[in-house]
Amino acid sequence: MKMNGTYKRLEGKVAIITGGASGIGASAVHIFHEQGAKVVIADIQDELGQAIANKLGEDVCYLHCDVSNEDDVTNLVDTTITKHGKLDIMYNNAGVLDRPFGSILDTTKADLDRCVGVNLGGAFLGAKHAARVMVPQCKGVILFTASACTSIAGLSTHSYAASKYAILGLAKNLASELGQYGIRVNCVSPYAVLTGMNSKGLHEDVVAEAEVRATKMGNLQGQVLKPEGIARAALYLASDESNFVSGLNLVVDGGFSVVNPTMLKALKIVP
Repeated sequence: MKMNGTYKRLEGKVAIITGGASGIGASAVHIFHEQGAKVVIADIQDELGQAIANKLGEDVCYLHCDVSNEDDVTNLVDTTITKHGKLDIMYNNAGVLDRPFGSILDTTKADLDRCVGVNLGGAFLGAKHAARVMVPQCKGVILFTASACTSIAGLSTHSYAASKYAILGLAKNLASELGQYGIRVNCVSPYAVLTGMNSKGLHEDVVAEAEVRATKMGNLQGQVLKPEGIARAALYLASDESNFVSGLNLVVDGGFSVVNPTMLKALKIVP
């Protein structure tokens, strides 16, 4: 549909974005809204979430939701249906980090429980209750934020990697089950990208330098990955442009996980 000469890729769609008050989620809220969607922000950061809703206007609202609590997720989906009459896109983006990098010997059961409870548990509950309303519609999109750690080892803690691999497995299984109802299920998997979750308390100059360093460690040069880049990938998977894409893990890493630069670097230092 064209509005004032501009094509909007999510015109008429209703989307829930969990973890939508900051980071990748907040970027997705802004981009989905710009592209015509009615957006429900779900988060536990009430002030941040409500501020975004107030800024963007009547087509965006905020609901407090702990994604690891099934009653909260049930209420989130039911409230969305009451308000908008349907749910087209469920973007399960909310997640946590357990700790800085460390050995399996230093990892506690509490670290594992937190990652699995929020990252995997939230994704599972979001998908379950989205499917509950999408199956009768015979259409819909369920989307997850996984991680580039599902494509190459050593990028995260063991607890985080375990939770994100499980999300990828869940997405593939759901794609198999829900395809018969016209529901597409996909993952977007970011490479190192600084968000409010992993850069809290850092000065903006430090964040900018860290972004550049992360990019230099990667393969694709001349670009810096920001939350908006992940949100744009999610937009593609949420839109009708990907109408025959399901079961995909879209890794946004500039080719990092498919390129091993070790030999080339070694050859460069050989006299």
